[in-house]
Amino acid sequence: MIKITLDKEAYRDKVYACFIGKNIGGTMGAPYEGKREVLDVEGFVTEEGVVLPNDDLDLQLAWLYALEQYGPYAITPELLGEFWLSYIVPHWNEYGIGKANMRRGLPPPMSGDYDNDWQNSNGAWIRTEIWATVCPALPHAAAKYAATDAMVDHGAGEGTFAAAFVAAMQSAAFAVPELKKCIEIGLSAIPAESRMAKSIRFVLDLYEAGTDWLAARNEVQKLNADIGNGWFEAPSNVTYAVIGLLWGEGDFKKSMITAINCGDDTDCTAATVGATMGILYGMAGIPEDWRRHIGDDIVTISLVKSSNGSYFPKTCTELTERIVRIAPFALHANSTRYTNWGYTGVFFELGVELGVGDEIAEDTYGRLLELCRGRVAKELECLRPYTAYGESNLANATLSLGCEPDASRNKEIGVHLLIESKCYFESAPRTANFRWIIPDGFKVEGPKTLFVPDFNPHTCGRKECDFTIVVPENPAPVSKILLEISFNERLSPIYISFPIYS
Repeated sequence: MIKITLDKEAYRDKVYACFIGKNIGGTMGAPYEGKREVLDVEGFVTEEGVVLPNDDLDLQLAWLYALEQYGPYAITPELLGEFWLSYIVPHWNEYGIGKANMRRGLPPPMSGDYDNDWQNSNGAWIRTEIWATVCPALPHAAAKYAATDAMVDHGAGEGTFAAAFVAAMQSAAFAVPELKKCIEIGLSAIPAESRMAKSIRFVLDLYEAGTDWLAARNEVQKLNADIGNGWFEAPSNVTYAVIGLLWGEGDFKKSMITAINCGDDTDCTAATVGATMGILYGMAGIPEDWRRHIGDDIVTISLVKSSNGSYFPKTCTELTERIVRIAPFALHANSTRYTNWGYTGVFFELGVELGVGDEIAEDTYGRLLELCRGRVAKELECLRPYTAYGESNLANATLSLGCEPDASRNKEIGVHLLIESKCYFESAPRTANFRWIIPDGFKVEGPKTLFVPDFNPHTCGRKECDFTIVVPENPAPVSKILLEISFNERLSPIYISFPIYS
């Protein structure tokens, strides 16, 4: 049993420092964004009191609003997709592709996969702090939320793994004060064979070998030169933030300037460094002159506001207070007995609460490593392109296509279906019944029913099967496919829909 109590006032201070640090880094790094050469930055070039707008922070205000309106249990790729369509303005790169795909009928995370050359880019790991701060000391939960968020516009790409890594690292920093241990926890949340994990491991080895930061930066740029997004790819830029954190040796200014001087997506790397150090050290770790230079305001550029502007916080102080209010609900939703029979045989309880005084359990680091590795990393290892999700009160369903949903290129489209029973109800096997609702001329080949075992230590209530969608010769430009999964003698069906283009 792990029981962690975080002092509420210390937690509040760390959340506030996280977003002050975010604003400092975003404002300091923004003037150099996109410069690929090594830089020689020494500090701010903006006027005192000026906060530059940054989508790194903007998008997180929309996720805060989603948490407040729907609660932590309801956060799904589809819900965040609706917030994208309603509140987020830019059409840059993956943002625009994700929104365009959703408007074409592709549900997340398919929206992040289809015709998307930006899956490995930076748009998701830059918006992780909301998930880390509402799930302090719960890195597995923060990583899962961040990946859920990232899938909307990055699908099964490295951008999704990058978001899970950063969120887990930042969440761990609330309870694990050693930076390198937080990095290891972040790594434990993502697939070890991902480019993201390999890049971080690469730079950790260089750090241990005594390599200087500039040589490490150059080696990382060479390592990921093949990705194809230039200065806007996630594996190198996240690693530049890690270079700033490691070679900065706990000094806020040195860490920030080192990250910016690596070049590339400098507002993002610096903002993540500032936010992470804010969580690690609180306001006491932020230099007073830089704190005074940036002020408290939040300036947005990416959000559609309500008529009275009341949806989103206008200051870091207001943002902090709203996070502190919602965090107990997220902690309750995710601080629960956790069994991981299907992967590693882990069985323990994890509870985190806000109270008076810090009580950090013994071997918290080791347990959090184990939990992230057993839960989030395993799920992300199973993430495939062109996936759609559905759920009911009884079960979750994951539907993965064997190819892109494009009839002009594929006359037969394979479908792999995974059904997982939920353990909230009586543990009993159930029969799933499949009903496909398809346009004229289409055919679906595959089982009509599937026996789903009960939730138990041996099966975890999982069952898989395969279908083939046979496409007619001249389909409509857009053909809507709907799968209904019902369970004998139960009330809650699952619906999964997706389009096929021609």
